[in-house]
Amino acid sequence: MRSNQQKNIIYSLVLLLMVLAVYLWRNRGQEETEAVKETIYEGRISITGQTMGTSYQISYLDPKGRDLKSSVDSLLLVFNQSLSTYIQDSEISRFNQQDSLVFYLPYFPEVLNASKAIYEQTEGAFDPTVGPLVNVWGFGPDGPSLKDSVEIRDLLKLVGFDKVVFDEKQVSKTVTGLYLDFSAIAKGQGVDVVADFLVEKGIHDFLVEIGGELVAKGVNDQGEIWKVGINRPEETAMASDLYSIIALDDKGMATSGNYRNFYVQDSVKISHTIDPKTGYPVRHNLLSATVIASDCMTADAYATAMMVMGLDKAIALDEEMEEIKVFLIYSDSTGEYQYHVSEGLKPYLSFPTN
Repeated sequence: MRSNQQKNIIYSLVLLLMVLAVYLWRNRGQEETEAVKETIYEGRISITGQTMGTSYQISYLDPKGRDLKSSVDSLLLVFNQSLSTYIQDSEISRFNQQDSLVFYLPYFPEVLNASKAIYEQTEGAFDPTVGPLVNVWGFGPDGPSLKDSVEIRDLLKLVGFDKVVFDEKQVSKTVTGLYLDFSAIAKGQGVDVVADFLVEKGIHDFLVEIGGELVAKGVNDQGEIWKVGINRPEETAMASDLYSIIALDDKGMATSGNYRNFYVQDSVKISHTIDPKTGYPVRHNLLSATVIASDCMTADAYATAMMVMGLDKAIALDEEMEEIKVFLIYSDSTGEYQYHVSEGLKPYLSFPTN
């Protein structure tokens, strides 16, 4: 017992020192950059990098001309130390290895609160405890591991966000073996974290994108609302192969789809979207779900939930909720693309001319 307590204390001290070091390094770098660029740069600044197993791209307008890449990288480093299942000693990994966890960073309780609300609103279609099923179907940190002998029904006993108990200080599980995975919401949360950081720095015109999830604020360097494209829902589609364009006016946006993250086994297409109720990959005609909300974390989770629900239930949820707007691409009985769009989103929607 004393050994575990000592380990927790040591971990806390190391984590606090890391956060302090990041803070000091970030502010030092910012001051140096301001001194160099303050009088010589105007217009848009673009920075890129790697995070969460994908890339980020950020464009912003800053009269001071600050290059904030090192600050963003440092911030995302700490964020991942909380919620990445690919980091063995992250907060979420430590929780998955034991039955409870005391929070050290603010991101874990924030995503738990958001997940609980969306889990209830979607009647379990969004469920971060689906991790054991995601892993066994081959979409977790260890890659494909599905075996014929796997009993999905046994794994379903570990699934259900109502088995997670938490408050502002700690989180625990009521079933040993329960596994949390926030991959369906964490990128959106990371986008919001970066967006909040930019606002704190006095920047109000920006577009933040991590792995296709976005937040846009203000206008671009042409004085126009930021416009973002929705890809054609095809495995081989390039970034420039757009199905539609959305003008994003101070909102978060996320898109989820099954047309890229899949594999084929015995001539059957295995989708990465797992239905938490059945334990099996979903199979329906909804190809892509784009959700616009006040923040990207919310948009990210609802986009995933709609891909679990399928077309009819996704449309019903859209009609029920005023907090979100959606753009859904689906295939009809002939295999042709069709779409559904929220009434409030129509003025912001356009289509490429070629």
